[in-house]
Amino acid sequence: MAASTRSAPLPGESAALAKLITEFAGSPLRDALQWFTREKLWINEQHLQVCRIPAPTFFEQRRSEWMLAQFRALGCVARIDRAGNVIAHPVENREGPYVALTAHLDTVLAPRNNEEISPGPDNRLHGPGVSDNGAGLTALLAIARLLSSFPGLEEIFRGVVFIANVGEEGEGNLSGMRYLCRQSGTGSRIRSFLILDGPNTDHITSQALASRRFDVTITGPGGHSWSDYGIANPVHALARAIAYFTENRFPGSGSPRSSYNFGIIEGGTSINSIPSQARTKIDIRSESAAKIDEIANLLTGAVERALESENDRATGGKVTGKIKEIGSRPGGRLADDAPILQYVRAVDAHLGIRSHLDCASTDANIPLSLGLPAISIGAGGQGGGAHTTQEWFHPEGRELGLRRILLTLLLLVRELEHPASEFSKPTGAGSRNPAANGSSNTAGNGSPNGG
Repeated sequence: MAASTRSAPLPGESAALAKLITEFAGSPLRDALQWFTREKLWINEQHLQVCRIPAPTFFEQRRSEWMLAQFRALGCVARIDRAGNVIAHPVENREGPYVALTAHLDTVLAPRNNEEISPGPDNRLHGPGVSDNGAGLTALLAIARLLSSFPGLEEIFRGVVFIANVGEEGEGNLSGMRYLCRQSGTGSRIRSFLILDGPNTDHITSQALASRRFDVTITGPGGHSWSDYGIANPVHALARAIAYFTENRFPGSGSPRSSYNFGIIEGGTSINSIPSQARTKIDIRSESAAKIDEIANLLTGAVERALESENDRATGGKVTGKIKEIGSRPGGRLADDAPILQYVRAVDAHLGIRSHLDCASTDANIPLSLGLPAISIGAGGQGGGAHTTQEWFHPEGRELGLRRILLTLLLLVRELEHPASEFSKPTGAGSRNPAANGSSNTAGNGSPNGG
């Protein structure tokens, strides 16, 4: 989960912005803001249906096609891009500029059958992905249906582009967002990103946590546990490497906050066979890019030491090792006075939401690393147990999160039309030059449901 870094008070100079939000919430959006409550049964049903479609990272196609069909049924102009992302517009709008409302399609775990995603008697959903990121995907559909339900709203929000993207979790390495921001024609027209990740509304992720991920593989000749006893054993060497590495202590709190996790260990074929291979995968994160490099160097040193130790012990056969980088997430940071932060803070003040700024690893890493305005927030409701078999979501409070999204979107869309307004003073947050807003690879921590 994310680390709280600082509070998010409403700036004193935003009184005019607060007045504007109050006017929006009165008319013409009064009925639209109440729509979320009236349609909560429909919203809950969409949540159930999307979560029952397995979408582990790299295998999101079925869920992508389902989301595409839902957007089209709601009157959106929708397609799937080359990366597998679902792109949908409330009305035909080929030119932009756009405000992107996004949520990732993939999950760490996948349901094996429909019954594994089930609502309890209190409407609480249980099962893989119901919180991360069933909540975000459901919010995309809820906002899309609302815009189609009120004549004229599609035109007001014509600058919005809905994106259900692939590859956020794990070894997906933010592939969908990377393609969108770096290769897609649509992405080149996006001026800001409102990213929905998980349900909880108590955070605003404005700082991106940098990370690196490695695959460590140790190989040897292998053999019989009795007749070949004494030859170098890859599992023994890997165990030593992990032990040597974990002798180092890194601050889990304080500054710079850092972490590591050996999430997978594999090796061997039978209890009486000396393995020919052993491998592990490790995730390294820190608020400091320099610290990540330091920890990565410690990993290399631990593996080399373990190989030497195992080979010195062995009476025959040698082990060798290979370290391969399998993922890297860039860091970045939004300027504290960025308009997008002023907007969401003002909306939170209007709705009575108590939120804090945090540092996390989400899809926002990519746009933030490019100097583009981006924040990640929860979609509403309550949830927990992300990335485990005990994941859950409760819809209580979802309407508040959806109102927050709609009002923030309205301010962002307004900025597209009035870029020189008093609420959109240049801060460097919109520049693609990371140096323009202090963005660099020195950022963040894990998100509430960050991959």
